[in-house]
Order: sequence, then structure tokens, then C-alpha cells
Amino acid sequence: MSAIRQRMIEDMQLHGYSAKTQTAYLGAVRGLAGHYHRTPEDITQDELRSYFLYLVKERGVARSTLTIHLCGIKFFFEKTLKREWLIFNLVRPKKRTKLPVVLSPDEVKRILSLVKTPTIRMALTVIYACGLRLSEGLALKAQDIDSSRMLLWVRNGKGGKDRCVPLPERLLELLREYWKRHRPRLYLFPNQKKHEPLCATTLQKTFKVVLLQSGIRKEASIHTLRHSYATHLLERGINLRVIQELLGHQSPQTTARYTHLTDKSFHKLAETVNHLVADL
Repeated sequence: MSAIRQRMIEDMQLHGYSAKTQTAYLGAVRGLAGHYHRTPEDITQDELRSYFLYLVKERGVARSTLTIHLCGIKFFFEKTLKREWLIFNLVRPKKRTKLPVVLSPDEVKRILSLVKTPTIRMALTVIYACGLRLSEGLALKAQDIDSSRMLLWVRNGKGGKDRCVPLPERLLELLREYWKRHRPRLYLFPNQKKHEPLCATTLQKTFKVVLLQSGIRKEASIHTLRHSYATHLLERGINLRVIQELLGHQSPQTTARYTHLTDKSFHKLAETVNHLVADL
């Protein structure tokens, strides 16, 4: 490992970036170096400008991909190399307003019923019933289930933040049945090695297959389950601010997000999510 790469890694660690973000940023810088077949610290500002034009005009990369390239390369030059270049203020990935795809409760139930592998079916059920990101669902451990308070703890979510979400009664029943049959050791949804979580790609491929089998003609993904959870709660009268906290979108203070789960809104919320997943 080169000294400059190691320094960038250390800089990202000091900034508190997750391992996933670090990998993405390193990949962005590696792509830049590979394009010019030179070490990235030798690349000029004009070459950077040409590279971003290449990404936009020739490769036609998606906005999300361009954003990752921009953020990773900008971090490398500004934080690691201490170069404040105007080019980074010029590149602005175009925002696209796209409404999320949403599945109806019946469509969610149909999709889940087609998943044959118990571990994958349980993982997808939890992701929907608790509004989790895929990575959050796969990282769950048995100790994250607080059955005495009917809460599920989400550890180290996006931005390195923890949060808790209501645990529906029906979901707890399903989890207990799942536990009795499979006895996971560490992760709630392990792969065949038992000490590692399921691979995200495995779940994504399975979801794609059962979506096709279901006959549902929507461009849905596992993340659609999370969108659907939020939409179904909103449709049933749950306050938008509460939903934002459940999803981990906004968190002014760590404790502030938990106060909503102890007031009157929690009781209405608990009833709603119990009804929502009662037939899963």
C-alpha cells in the first residue's frame, strides 16, 4: 500500500467515514489514476476537468455514480493533498426528481410468500416490517431484539447512527419460530458459514426472481420494501416526523428520536404496525 493511499485511509477514518464510504472513495481515486495511468497526486486540475467531462459526456454515468466520484476525488485532493481547486465547485451532478416505487401491502405479502429460503424470507420480512435498509437488516443480531419493550435496535445505520423501531407482535412471533428452527449464532441472518451475514447480492437476486414470479410489473427492489413501509404508515395517519425518525433520515439528537417512541404516538404507531404485518 502506498503512503498516500494509507494517508487517505487515515484521513477518512479521522472524519468518521464508514468502511463502505472509504471503499467507494478509494475506488473513485483509483478510477482517476487508472484513466491517466499515473499516480493521482500527479494529476493536474485541467486533467481533472477533462476526467469529469469524460464521465458525464462519454460514459454517461448516473448522478449517484458521479457524486461518488466527485466526493471521493474531492476528499483526496482537498483533505489529503491540501489542494483547494475551483474545479470541485464547478462539477454539480444534476438532480433527478424521481418518485419512489411503492408496493401495496398485498403485493408485499405476495412477494414474501414466494421466497422459499427461510433465512432470506425472514430477512426480507424484517426489512419491510421495520423499514430497514438492506445493510441494516443483514447486520442484525439476536441481541438487537428487545422483546420486553417491543423494539428492534438498528446499530450503526447510515451515518454511523443507532436508532430503534417498533417491533410488531406478529414479527416477534415469526422471529421466535425462525430462532427455534435455525438457532443463528451471531448474525440473525447468517450465510452458510454461520459466522457471517448473508450476502446482499444473494438477497437482491432472490428478490428479483420472486418479483418476476409474482407478476407485479413494477421496477421494485429490496429498498422498495422500505419505501412501502413508510408510505403505508403515512397513509394510516402516522406523523411524518415520526416516520422520518423511524427511517433514520433526520436525527437532531440521539435521545430526541427515542422520545417519540414513549409518547402517545407510539401507541398508535404500535397498533398500526401490528395490523400492517399481522398476515405476513
